Amino acid sequence: MTTNAQAFTHVIHPTRGRWASELLNLLLRLSVKSRHGWHIDIPKLREKFRQLNRQAPRALADVQRESVDCNGVAAQWLSPKGCRQERVLLYIHGGAFVAYTPDVYAAMVASWCQPLKARALMLDYCLAPEHPYPTALNECLAAYQWLLDQGIKAKDIVIAGDSAGGNLVMATLQHLKASNQPLPSCAVLLSPFLDFTLSGASALGNAPHDPIFNLAFAVGIRGFYAPAEAYSQPSVSPLFGDFSGLPPLLFQVGSTEMLLDDSVRAAALADAAGVPVQLEIWQRLPHVFQMIAALPQARAAAQRIQRFVNDHTDWDG
Repeated sequence: MTTNAQAFTHVIHPTRGRWASELLNLLLRLSVKSRHGWHIDIPKLREKFRQLNRQAPRALADVQRESVDCNGVAAQWLSPKGCRQERVLLYIHGGAFVAYTPDVYAAMVASWCQPLKARALMLDYCLAPEHPYPTALNECLAAYQWLLDQGIKAKDIVIAGDSAGGNLVMATLQHLKASNQPLPSCAVLLSPFLDFTLSGASALGNAPHDPIFNLAFAVGIRGFYAPAEAYSQPSVSPLFGDFSGLPPLLFQVGSTEMLLDDSVRAAALADAAGVPVQLEIWQRLPHVFQMIAALPQARAAAQRIQRFVNDHTDWDG
């Protein structure tokens, strides 16, 4: 199949919030990127994530939060007021496989679920390096099976994730397809980290421009999740996996990210395999900008996510 990138790629130039995003990029360069080096101290990194998480509200208006055990996998239900119990957004968080900010994610994911009248299951998978590959992937598969065992239909499940969580989303989809399991209706991937070999041109070309990551951090963080000999395996680097038969995919990624080409190449492979795919490249926006609720671009991205989900489910009926 001949790939026509223009058919599925949307380069988005935000009309509002440009100065806010530029200020955010500057702040991220000064507070995050400038501190990344070859040595990655996991306890210190996790403390920075905890500080970030403390800035998010624990209680969300009109949203019930409930801890749940999913076949031995820790998770949390987010149930907005008036949601339909059969509609489930399965969210797999990022954090470089080593950290988690549950309150930050809850605020973002709940804002998606409210207009969709859906509830979310946010996984709290075991983190590396204490629990390296394939623990997190196995837990994602176990949690998905748990949803099916609860009577949730695959067509009423949307799976989504960001960064490391985007890796786990794609690896989960490829494993489900290979084992002939029912697939979710569609998938949303925010700046997914799909290539542990860092072979994309943007890994080097965007390194000076990415406001969060540098090459030293990208090279170093991989080893906490998987050994070097596994980097080219599809279950670690889903970019090298089989895209045929996957459900519709939406990618959102910033134009200056080191991970840009992970999304660009994955979208092209999905399109070539006949998978309905949308690739959105947001100009000069940082990694997982969708978390920053104050950004107009984050609200616009959420609306596009909601539209994509409604296009590939019957939830707006």
